[in-house]
Amino acid sequence: MAQPESKKIFFENLSGAGKAIAVLTSGGDAQGMNAAVRAVVRMGLYVGAKVYFIHEGYQGMVDGGENIVEASWESVSSMLQVGGTVIGSARCKEFRSHEGRLKAAHNLVQQGITNLCVIGGDGSLTGANLFREEWSGLLTELVEQGLIEADAVQKYSALHIVGMVGSIDNDFCGTDMTIGTDSALHRIIEVVDAIMTTAQSHQRTFVLEVMGRHCGYLALVSALACGADWVLIPEMPPEDGWEDKMCEKLSATRSRGTRLNIIIVAEGAIDRHGKPITSGIVKDLVVKCLGFDTRVTILGHVQRGGTPSAFDRILASRMGVEAVLALLETTANTPACVVSLCGNQSVRLPLMECVQMTQEVQRAMDGKRFEEAVRLRGRSFENNLRTYKLLAHRKPESELPCCQHNFNVAVLNVGAPAAGMNAAVRSAVRVGISEGHKMFAVNDGFEGFYKGQIKEIKWADVGGWTGQGGTLLGTKRTLPGKHVDKIAEQMRMHNINALLIIGGFEAFESLLQLYEARATHEDFCIPMCMLPATISNNVPGTDLSIGADTALNAIVETCDRIKQSASGTKRRVFIIETMGGYCGYLASVGGLAAGADAAYIYEEPFDIRDLQANVEHLTEKMKTSIQRGLVLRNENCNDNYTTDFIYQLYSEEGRGVFDSRKNVLGHMQQGGAPSPFDRNFGTKITAKAMQWVSKKLVETYRQGRVFANTEDSCCLLGMRRRALVFQPVVQLKDETDFVHRIPKEQWWLKLRPLMKILAKYKTSYDVSDSGQLMHVVRNRPKDSDASVAM
Repeated sequence: MAQPESKKIFFENLSGAGKAIAVLTSGGDAQGMNAAVRAVVRMGLYVGAKVYFIHEGYQGMVDGGENIVEASWESVSSMLQVGGTVIGSARCKEFRSHEGRLKAAHNLVQQGITNLCVIGGDGSLTGANLFREEWSGLLTELVEQGLIEADAVQKYSALHIVGMVGSIDNDFCGTDMTIGTDSALHRIIEVVDAIMTTAQSHQRTFVLEVMGRHCGYLALVSALACGADWVLIPEMPPEDGWEDKMCEKLSATRSRGTRLNIIIVAEGAIDRHGKPITSGIVKDLVVKCLGFDTRVTILGHVQRGGTPSAFDRILASRMGVEAVLALLETTANTPACVVSLCGNQSVRLPLMECVQMTQEVQRAMDGKRFEEAVRLRGRSFENNLRTYKLLAHRKPESELPCCQHNFNVAVLNVGAPAAGMNAAVRSAVRVGISEGHKMFAVNDGFEGFYKGQIKEIKWADVGGWTGQGGTLLGTKRTLPGKHVDKIAEQMRMHNINALLIIGGFEAFESLLQLYEARATHEDFCIPMCMLPATISNNVPGTDLSIGADTALNAIVETCDRIKQSASGTKRRVFIIETMGGYCGYLASVGGLAAGADAAYIYEEPFDIRDLQANVEHLTEKMKTSIQRGLVLRNENCNDNYTTDFIYQLYSEEGRGVFDSRKNVLGHMQQGGAPSPFDRNFGTKITAKAMQWVSKKLVETYRQGRVFANTEDSCCLLGMRRRALVFQPVVQLKDETDFVHRIPKEQWWLKLRPLMKILAKYKTSYDVSDSGQLMHVVRNRPKDSDASVAM
């Protein structure tokens, strides 16, 4: 929650002088843990605190000695892209005992450490809280045993704990996403995409077993992301007789011409009686009942491995910085907190409230109160489950809402292609049909619209679209303004009652033009909704756009490879040009995820003095053990300081210390298969939009026709901080810089100081959104759901 303007403070006013912070990773490993460790170390050092690594988790804390090592700035270089945890993790039986915690307290006091940043699961965080509660008693015992001086009790009187959840299972209540979950989904989806090609070749059924002993999040979201035919998770065991229903579904899918079936099973899947449902059982069932050629793939620990995704790097970096802020601001009376993600905002929640709710989920499952377990998992989990059911299982005609049978809804893509558009179209078509509408697809945007490239699209037509990159409907940048007469004619001809537009800034401009055309054409007096889909993330009214995450991953993967090319060679700086028009989102957030030293953008003007300061900064860094530098430049950041100019400047000024290389990433940022985030963001945000369209159609249906001419019937659905909000497009005009095609205010600009701090620049960091301890919300209001974080 933002503080009042008068209380806005900046990080430069806070000091960690005299404080000692230790960071450890405990329990299972997860991709992104290293990014969190790096952020804690560098932010801690930035404010003048001493920072220590505790190697091997709680075992290292108990054993002490060389396991507790002071960290330096350079010691966390080149670890951002490394999976797992470089400081090690171990499960420690000894720490569970009083004697073990006594040893750990002694080891911490010897180093003067009273601030702990723990990255792990609920077990690790619960142990940390117990340690904190026992702290004063442990110090008293150490004094009695003569192991520490009596004044140490006063000097180190309180132990402060801040947690970050590192777990691929996303099984911790209170946060929309845990560190590592997005990367695990990347591993799963990579495998599913590969398997689908071989399954289609041989007309096979594949049963995939994914991790999730107690939590079905990975299974559920990967099923949603790949359009799986069936999913089995522990929180929602299938009804008795599920075997026959599943086989009927698989058979029906094949009968419609589909050449493959995908079934995803969580390793902890059970039936209503608590009996395990294994991948082997599912395979035998399909072979016995249907005779389909069926294969089993158990992904196992491959889900924990590999490079962390862009999302996990950014999430972990933001959480690591927030954890240090929390430790700096904590007092003796502050409860241990966990840094969480709510929508698109970092929040602090009482650690034990989150742990208790997580334990409540398991008690509900043990008591076979499965609906309660789903609800306790949070609205994100509930929405994933509801959306999957809506899209995967077609209702019989007799069960469709009869009052809406006559509504025709058209869907089209406008602007440049973006990964995730196809997932959005699939969601629109299937949800629309489930709501009783007849769905029409428009090819090639508004250009195709006025040319009459409109046809009905059915449930089976969008099968397999979720994982396809680009846009299968085709898209053009053509705006409707010059063709409103012909478009209106086509709308009358096909009796279009509602429009869903999926696209970028052109889609926003198009919707504004259609809204204005209502004055002369009643055909546009219908519900119209736009969904933001552009890699540039430059649409007003939303923090995130479909396609931006995939583009970020393409940038980060390329930067990783480019940086690796300098490994073992002389010192080198890489200048990378990203897309984005005048919007610096890709350069800034990509720079944060890739560990860039600088990112030049239009929104933050710079001159030759800034360029020179950056060169000098890199020169100083190159004199240490750091051998690689990375600079990102947004394509339209400055007309004169081009990529070539910056490359030549760095080459000349760095002569004798480092050499330079340049790379223009170009359209590779628009291509490739959509990331799990974009698939699910596109799917869920579109489902919500179609339900809004259905509601508006019913509200505006009068005397045998639809008539909607109010502002709130022409909306953009976007994510604002923690909420998904329908906003009238006409009200967004004042928030928009139409000349440069960007919003006037952009949330991600607050992340730029973060990138600079982690690159060792002295700068201010606005912490006006920090410092407020919130509470776990059991039931968020439905309209404020921001569970698009997957």
